[in-house]
This record gives sequence, structure tokens and C-alpha cells, in this order.
Amino acid sequence: MEKKRLSWVDVTKGFLMILVVIGHYPGQLDFPLAKYIYWFHMPAFFILSGMFFKPILEKGLTRQAIHKRFMQLIVPYLFFLVTITVIRFGMEIGSGNLDVSWYLNDLWTLVIGGRFARGAYGVFWFVTTLFFTYLFFIWMTKYFNRAKQIAILVVFYLIAHLESLFVMRVVGGAPDEASQTIPMIWNIDVALMAVVYFSLGYYMKNIWQNVTKPWLITGLIVSGTAISLDWFKVIDYHLSMKFLRYDHLILDLVIPLSMTLVFVGVFQFIASRMSLKWLQKIEKHSISIMYLHIFTDIVLNDYFNYGIIGFTAFGLVVPIGASIIIQKLVPHGKLFLGGFSPKKRKAPKPTTTKPLIN
Repeated sequence: MEKKRLSWVDVTKGFLMILVVIGHYPGQLDFPLAKYIYWFHMPAFFILSGMFFKPILEKGLTRQAIHKRFMQLIVPYLFFLVTITVIRFGMEIGSGNLDVSWYLNDLWTLVIGGRFARGAYGVFWFVTTLFFTYLFFIWMTKYFNRAKQIAILVVFYLIAHLESLFVMRVVGGAPDEASQTIPMIWNIDVALMAVVYFSLGYYMKNIWQNVTKPWLITGLIVSGTAISLDWFKVIDYHLSMKFLRYDHLILDLVIPLSMTLVFVGVFQFIASRMSLKWLQKIEKHSISIMYLHIFTDIVLNDYFNYGIIGFTAFGLVVPIGASIIIQKLVPHGKLFLGGFSPKKRKAPKPTTTKPLIN
């Protein structure tokens, strides 16, 4: 049962990673595919992460749990940040850019990260947000009962929407530029919204682990209705967690949840009937794909002309190749790809005393 469950999780995450790549395609499409991808794909990652959360009930284990997440999330973040930056700066120097102030400004932007880090670093915000989401949820589940946890989540959700309201309505303009008027390192404020999705993965664990037909049908109806209403311009819904764009207090829960239900349910059904190892392999190299697919396009688009299929293919194949090379040739390569697991402490052997002989 455990292997079967993990199979569909890996398959679903592998497919979501493909959607991440497609969602960053810089060209224009006749169908607003990226818009619908953004409706749910990032919330889905937080939901699936929350599903595996285990509360820390024993004293003294909090630091160990935080250390584990730091090694799994922030160490790869720093590795790819430094690697991409070194290559970028080498390319800039090679093209004749010797402006020291440009490099200093670029480095300062990378220190702040989050929504301020653009271009090759466009997905880095997710990792830091996930890390702080995890910290928030550890704190909530460690010190508060379920009722107080829900109350805190409601407050977080409302604060996130008030922040979005300020950005979208008061500041106005393009979301990416408007959101940068609020200074925040590593997109920590986005964790206020992310922790809500994360908590739904945790609280609804039994539903996610086995999406029944009624839940799947409900998700299909709600998702199909939302897309139809948007297609016929009855609604104009957008969701961009990175840039603080939360359009609707209710739809920001209903649409991501319903669409995630559909994809999880569908992949549970498919994975129970056939092997989808190619999606599992994509998930296996998901860290490298996430960090490198945009940078791959930045490097290759000067040499190749390709559409969305070529963009997606390069964005998967090149990072997978890089992932294999890092694992095999780079010292501690697995660590840089998130493969950290704390060593289990061996229990001390009980000492035995020989009975005294009188």
C-alpha cells in the first residue's frame, strides 16, 4: 500500500513539474494554458507537501526537524544560486560587461530573493516560501490545538488577501512590479498564503490519499465550471502566489482545491493500472529541473529556434542530464539535490553487571 501510494505521489509531482516548465514558456499561445496552470500548480505542491507533514510532539526534536528541512531545501537553493550566478557572471564578463555596480546590484537582488529575483531565478521563491511555511506549521501544531490552528490560518489568509488588495488595487499596474513595492526577503509573506494550502494537505490527508469517485466528480464539475466561466469572460480569475495576486477570497480556495483533486484522483486511477515510470523519473530529478529549466532556455535560445514543445523538452532533458552529472561527479552531489537524510542515532547497548559471587 505504501509503495502504491508513493507511486501516485511521484507520478503526480512529475506531471506538476512538467506544468512548471510549460508555465514559464515565454512565447504566446492561442489558448491561455499558462493562466489555467497557475490556477492550481503551485498550491498543489504545497498541498502535497502538507500531506506528508508529521507533527513534532516529542521534546527536543524541533531543532532536528528544522535542520533536516534546511539541508533538504536551503542547501540545494544555495548550490544552484551560486552555480547559476557564477555561470551568468562569466557570460556577462565574456560579453564585455565590466560594470562593477551592475554586479553588486545583481548580487543584492539575489540576497533578497523571492519576487525580486527574476530571469534565471524565477522559481527560487518557492523553496524559501516552502521552508518558512514548514516553520510556521511546526509552530502552529506544536503550541496550539486544532481550533486555534484554524483561527491562526484564517488570520493568515485574511492578511495575505489584504496585502494582495493593497498591491493590486492601491499600487496597481503589473503584478510583478506592484508586488515589489512591498520589501520582503525570500517571499516570507507568501508563506501566509502557502501555509493555508499546506494545512489543507495535512488536514485532508485521508481524502488526498484516496480520492473517491464523488470527490473526483465534484472536482471535475467545479474545475470545468470555473474554466468555462473564465473562457466566456463571465469571470477573469488569476492566481500568482509569487507576485501576491490573490483575486478572490473564496475562489482562491475552491479552484486550486478542485483542480488538485482532479489531477490527484486521475493519477491515482492511472497509477493503479499502469506503470508511469517516466513521470517518476522526472520527479526524481525535479530539483534540478525546477532550478535549471529557465536558465537552460536563456542559454539555448540564442542558438535554437523552438516553440513550446522544444522549450519543454530542453527544460526537462538538460536539467535531468545535469542532475545525473551532479550526482555522479560532484562531491556531495546528492546533498546538493536535496538528498539529505539524518543519521539515525543508535540506541546505547544496555550494560549488564555480573552478579557478585560470595
